[in-house]
Amino acid sequence: MLNASLLSIIEDAGVAVLTLTEGLDEDEFLASRLTRAETARQLRSMSDAAANLPPQVHTLLAEVDWDGWQTVAQQIDAGGAAEREALWFAVRSLAPATLMWLRVYRKSLP
Repeated sequence: MLNASLLSIIEDAGVAVLTLTEGLDEDEFLASRLTRAETARQLRSMSDAAANLPPQVHTLLAEVDWDGWQTVAQQIDAGGAAEREALWFAVRSLAPATLMWLRVYRKSLP
């Protein structure tokens, strides 16, 4: 039950990230303090939930880049250029890929 809740947090926050950043290019995203701050908050929720999943879930859902989530969390907390790069990577690559794999797994492992 806890695993399902954590996966739901990841999915809900991921949808929020995609909604917040839809149609924005990198410069627009980085220039928008409010959007960037809320996106960072949602990405932290995703990375915290990912970190709290047991290793068995990471193994079962092997295509999700769990190490990437750990790295993004560290870089977001670092601030500066590392934070900006991590945010944009997570927005354009990591979050969409994670959502896609969660949907694939939901269909194959309900």
